Amino acid sequence: MSHSETGGVRQAQKQRTRQALLDAALGLLEEQSLSSLGLREVTRVVGVAPTAFYRHFRDLGELGVALVQESLSSLHATVRAVLAEQVGAEERIDHTVTVVERYVREQPAHVRFVARERHGGVRAVRQAIAGELDRFATEVAAALKSQPVSDGWSDEDVRMLAELYVDRLVMTASAFLDVRDGGDQDTERWRAVARTARRQLHLISVGRKHWQDAGF
Repeated sequence: MSHSETGGVRQAQKQRTRQALLDAALGLLEEQSLSSLGLREVTRVVGVAPTAFYRHFRDLGELGVALVQESLSSLHATVRAVLAEQVGAEERIDHTVTVVERYVREQPAHVRFVARERHGGVRAVRQAIAGELDRFATEVAAALKSQPVSDGWSDEDVRMLAELYVDRLVMTASAFLDVRDGGDQDTERWRAVARTARRQLHLISVGRKHWQDAGF
């Protein structure tokens, strides 16, 4: 095996171990906060020595930041694509709520981690979540700005609208998660969360149409 091939194998193994540490931490965080998680708990699940952890992360805070990026990155692209669709407001709202529903069904541990740590005890992770949501709002604002209904809107007002959307999406994901954790997935409670989310987004959409007429 050549030197380059050996290096490639080592890099692949390092990446697998790093991902295993992230997966182990995410699993353990189902039942506790990051501030209470022990490094040895994580390495014990993966089956590596505690010293091996430091080849991948400086500390658990840095691992938490990596989990934030893993948790939210895929949602960014999906919601951006929905907002870019050339469809009516009602269909766009339906698609958005469906995306959030699917995300909670497929990634409940990631949703739970973000919901818990958004106001948790690890500052670096709180800042990372705030930064990701801020970037999310910037992306949503760009998509909203391109829509004809935003003609004449100031950048400040478009940004405010984007933050409203992002806040609703985060709260809706948390509401779906609460229902799921209560064992009521695919029940009337789950459907009620979806209906409420659609009504809230419709309310924002109606207000958007009349915002400039209000003269604020």
